[in-house]
Amino acid sequence: MNASLLWLTLCQGFLLINNVTFIAINGLVGLQLAPNVWLATLPVMGYVAGGALFTGLVARHHRAWGRRRAFQLSLLVAMASTALCAWAAVERQFWWLVAGTVIAGYYNASAGLYRFAATELVTPAFKERAISWVLAGGILGGVVGPQLANLTRDVLPVPFAGAYAALVVVAVMALVVISFIPFPPLPVPSAAHPGRPLREIARQPVFIVAVMACALGYGVMSLLMTATPIAMAQCKHPFSSAALVLEWHVLGMFVPSFFTGSLIKRYGVMPILVAGLVLNLVCVAIALSGVDLMHFISALLLLGVGWNFLYVGGTTLFTEAYRPEERTTAQAAMDFWVYITMALTAFGSGALVTTGGWTWMNIGTLLPLAVLAGTLVWLARQRRGAAPAAAG
Repeated sequence: MNASLLWLTLCQGFLLINNVTFIAINGLVGLQLAPNVWLATLPVMGYVAGGALFTGLVARHHRAWGRRRAFQLSLLVAMASTALCAWAAVERQFWWLVAGTVIAGYYNASAGLYRFAATELVTPAFKERAISWVLAGGILGGVVGPQLANLTRDVLPVPFAGAYAALVVVAVMALVVISFIPFPPLPVPSAAHPGRPLREIARQPVFIVAVMACALGYGVMSLLMTATPIAMAQCKHPFSSAALVLEWHVLGMFVPSFFTGSLIKRYGVMPILVAGLVLNLVCVAIALSGVDLMHFISALLLLGVGWNFLYVGGTTLFTEAYRPEERTTAQAAMDFWVYITMALTAFGSGALVTTGGWTWMNIGTLLPLAVLAGTLVWLARQRRGAAPAAAG
């Protein structure tokens, strides 16, 4: 841990305060304002869909302006978009609320690159731990985000408008902190090192499996997490209980980051990815066993730990898929598929939980988990087959 990595970890914490607050309130505000109940999670979908929409633009900005200026721009966008969401909530403008969350997706897409920027602040030998440590900053979001939503929900006359306004202040603090980080210049394609076309990079098994681990791990997590406040409301749990569940969930997502990098360094990335898959399956089993508060807490806690293993493991694996001059292109492609998957699951969770219920939504997660298991087996076989060839 060096000073720059510490500042970046704090910025990750500010990002997760924003994200967790959005998760806690967007579905509920959407439920109040949406013209149809099945559109309730559209503001949640808007945030991650905006992330997918802006990944290419974000990559261009990082290449042209460097990490710090691009991150600063994204925080200015965060201020403007959360202010728009606050206004939309006050004026009961559902579609403007959706527009605000889509615009906020630019911040989500840009700040999502903090984990890759972390590897540029340390030597290659510490890349796993750098990714893991920066993601550990999400603990701040896990603790502060739900409480921020709970404490500011009634600050303004319209429920939760104050929470959106508070996020403007959070973005201001992040803007100050990011300005202290001296990011190294990004390698850019040149005549000597032009970089491969994206289609060639994307055909590699390591690229495919890393993207699947991050995207499907995030998709399952998004599906269940987005629906949790609505499902708990359906089960007559108060919002304070939903905030508590989200707090434990986000702690599960980020507390393991203190040791996930070391586990990957010791045991390898594949066992950690398998462990993440198993934890997701256990989460589903607990969720199907009941709807008491402890069922929600236990299931969402394990969901968070499983996500951490898949996301840190997938990101670490992904660093094997590209050359230095290819990083912005490859990273944008990775995050595009992550955000697309999250957008589909965030929107689908609203329809599933309000029509099919919590039980059927959990059963539905078994399909993407089965697909993920298949891809992990495929890569393991690829690597076993490549080992004798390399030795020969």
